[in-house]
Amino acid sequence: MHTVVVGTSGVTTSDVLAVARGGARVELSSEALAALAAAREIVDALAAKPDPVYGVSTGFGALATRHISQELRGRLQRNIVRSHAAGMGPRVEREVVRALMFLRLKTVCSGHTGVRPEVAQTMADVLNAQITPVVHEYGSLGCSGDLAPLSHCALALMGEGDAEGPDGTVRPAGELLAAHGIAPVELREKEGLALLNGTDGMLGMLVMALADLDTLYKSADVTAALSLEALLGTDKVLAPELHAIRPHPGQGASAANMLAVLKGSALTGHHQDDAPRVQDAYSVRCAPQVAGAGRDTMAHARLVAERELASAVDNPVVLPDGRVESNGNFHGAPVAYVLDFLAIAVADLASIAERRTDRLLDKNRSHGLPPFLADDAGVDSGLMIAQYTQAALVSELKRLAVPASADSIPSSAMQEDHVSMGWSAARKLRTAVDNLTRVLAVELYAATRAIELREGLAPAPASRAVIDAVRAAGVQGAGPDRFLAPDLAAADAFVRGGDLVAAAEKVTGPLQ
Repeated sequence: MHTVVVGTSGVTTSDVLAVARGGARVELSSEALAALAAAREIVDALAAKPDPVYGVSTGFGALATRHISQELRGRLQRNIVRSHAAGMGPRVEREVVRALMFLRLKTVCSGHTGVRPEVAQTMADVLNAQITPVVHEYGSLGCSGDLAPLSHCALALMGEGDAEGPDGTVRPAGELLAAHGIAPVELREKEGLALLNGTDGMLGMLVMALADLDTLYKSADVTAALSLEALLGTDKVLAPELHAIRPHPGQGASAANMLAVLKGSALTGHHQDDAPRVQDAYSVRCAPQVAGAGRDTMAHARLVAERELASAVDNPVVLPDGRVESNGNFHGAPVAYVLDFLAIAVADLASIAERRTDRLLDKNRSHGLPPFLADDAGVDSGLMIAQYTQAALVSELKRLAVPASADSIPSSAMQEDHVSMGWSAARKLRTAVDNLTRVLAVELYAATRAIELREGLAPAPASRAVIDAVRAAGVQGAGPDRFLAPDLAAADAFVRGGDLVAAAEKVTGPLQ
């Protein structure tokens, strides 16, 4: 099994994906263990002094003014975990919880948190045992960390609360730890706070969304090319020299992908035949501009994610000169903004794909295709309601594009009076990515059927490869009406699993 070694300088996106989705093992480097021990010595020295230090010998948040005596500090750390494990609602997905735990471990191993090496090792042991704490949908405001989600994870380290075992069964966390020979941690000064104070949930979901969108944006270039073919459009608008004079990188990449898919098509360039068009509609002609802008948004979001992956997010932090200082680095604004920005780009990409689908189904705009791509229009409804489903998804995506980060709600007796709502931004982006996949699946279904109805005109070799692959995957072609939901589900799985991109790339080579 693949192993990810955690050091002091952060982790990579591939590390996060390997642990969250691939179940990779986690090991702590000798460098990390040394940094953990050194930082802990500083915390222990401060804990022995009479002067109050936030998180070490004081309460938290609005209660930070109370100095806590030494005999109560273990209880203080346990209590913050128990009281903050206050999530509600549905369970969060396993991959999100694993990303959350791994990214908290990443910060702990930086040597800036003051957590003992044995606590960090227990975190790694729980991940390696495939134990996943039960985390709930609601409880994070994206400031002072993803508090409730991280608290449920810390609670499991203490042997309390519920967790899912490697067999998928939810059991008391203490039972699962015992079954795997893992001793529950006994938290000491600052450790409870350090386990809760980070942007780890929203960051993990950002990393996974970017990985999914990398495939989906390539998929969108393929479905846009198929729709252009099916509508007998022109590929001249994809010429590299046109995109070179507006040098947005994403736009150039999308145009190049579409041109690669369309190479050798006998369907393109017929826009001047029986019903001449000076230009194709925006949804066809401007596909690279819209998809390209989304790609450039992804590039910015990836930069933010990489910076956050290299960060040590905690409050207070242990500095190399021995100081322990309070700070505001836990605020989720940088991550929240790009999560919201991506949701906007996703909604727009879905919207333009839906407009192409609608054009394919409208006999007045499809340039010779039958109404709704039906076999016997009137007796058959064809793909009429498939487009309704797609439109409903796009409408939902527009609602999901409303930014969460523009909101704030005060908490902790006005001590935490401006929050990022980054966790909420991440949760809605996950839904948006799912819905974009479904929207592209409907466009794929319509475009492949439409191309097959263009008798006597051969599609591009890459398009042919896509059509053959999607039919082999159980998505049926043209014909009389039938139960449509299974076809759409198969198309969704074909896009979601990356098979659409893989089929095109067998002809085109790697797409950008």
